[in-house]
Amino acid sequence: MQLTDLLHPDRVRVPLRAADKAQVLAEMSTLLAERAGIPADEVLEAIEEREAVLSTGIGLGVAVPHGKSAAAARLEMVCGSTTTGIDFDALDGEACRLFFMLVGPEAAAGEHVKALSRIARVVRRDEIRQRLLAATTAESFIQTIVDAESL
Repeated sequence: MQLTDLLHPDRVRVPLRAADKAQVLAEMSTLLAERAGIPADEVLEAIEEREAVLSTGIGLGVAVPHGKSAAAARLEMVCGSTTTGIDFDALDGEACRLFFMLVGPEAAAGEHVKALSRIARVVRRDEIRQRLLAATTAESFIQTIVDAESL
């Protein structure tokens, strides 16, 4: 599985309009819900439930809010970036500007873990993070992921 299998331009928002963590979670949950055809409140509930356990701010300015929801028929993903850093309670204390949100059913747990691993692999490279942050269109954001996954 490639991240680009889960992404289409209508699932990427650059920049996000959100100004804080709660707004990022709400905006991205709404975007994911609209694209997946599931209730936004169920997406947000799944994300907030996981976020309450431990922040999904993984470091290096990246957050990967994710959760499991029976409302999702399959693993769904949306992405975005912000022009300024958002305090996301990241493990390294850094503000986050890159966001990848995943929601799927329990049955997609293996695919969910693979997607989390692929995201971590893609964003660990400084050059890729910089290109994602510089992307001004959904297409250029996705192209950067395509390029990163081909390395």
